[in-house]
Amino acid sequence: MSTAAPRRLENIQTDRGKLPVYATGTVEQPWDDYTQTDHAVWQQLYARQRDILPGRACEVFLHAQDAMGMTPDRIPKFSDLNQALGAATGWQIVGVEGLLPELDFFTHLAHRRFPVTWWIRRPDQIDYIEEPDLFHDLFGHVPLLMEPQFADYLQAYGQGGVKAHHIGPEALMQLARLYWYTVEFGLIREAGGLRIYGAGIISSKGESIYCLESAAPNRIGFDLERVMRTRYRIDTYQKTYFVIDSFEQLMDATRPDFTPIYARLAGQPAYPAGAVLPSDVVLQRGTGEGWASGGDI
Repeated sequence: MSTAAPRRLENIQTDRGKLPVYATGTVEQPWDDYTQTDHAVWQQLYARQRDILPGRACEVFLHAQDAMGMTPDRIPKFSDLNQALGAATGWQIVGVEGLLPELDFFTHLAHRRFPVTWWIRRPDQIDYIEEPDLFHDLFGHVPLLMEPQFADYLQAYGQGGVKAHHIGPEALMQLARLYWYTVEFGLIREAGGLRIYGAGIISSKGESIYCLESAAPNRIGFDLERVMRTRYRIDTYQKTYFVIDSFEQLMDATRPDFTPIYARLAGQPAYPAGAVLPSDVVLQRGTGEGWASGGDI
């Protein structure tokens, strides 16, 4: 862990577009250095999301967030949350300065460590920020690490990522799509209807509403290889959301060795983000209203 003062690493703008800046190592959370503005941004975002998430977020998320003692009025201390996390599932938060290289990220997950960006967005970034900041990481991702099956899934994902790193870029992209459509933008079916568990949705007011209530996106039953072949959006709300029936389903999908899957999918074309296939279990075929053309990655 670095002993130097942590930096705030954000994308840099060039004449060829924005380029990511990658962090190295882990840092201590500089909790005493947070300003009143930093705490006010956390308080505003926390209150806004907790106001709209009941009836939209999965029940286990809301219960876990309360159980771990996430403070609503000030930025939580990682050390406090780690006591609850460690007791529940053996996971720990580690502070980072920003995006990590893929192998570093996978290695942390494989050892039940979740990297959390130490800095929080500015007031002018309340509604949108490209990089994962403290609010996205801590509010969106960390509570579900209290849930044993999801905690095991994320560790298995990290272990699979370490393997994929040595297989090649196509395998890494397929694995990235799985993370995107589950950990970041996944929906789950509960007794009361569809609910959110993906952190990218849970930390976004607009997408928390859009993903469940808009007629525009597709909502399709989860299928591992289908997801691994589906492109996604980083600049708009998703065109398609994949729906799981349980966290056990995720764990069962991740348990096998992916090496034969990578071999089977090698060279296969990727599906557009908004595609609906004849083999899909379609919960809702989206109208496509407002979809941007191009830009799928």
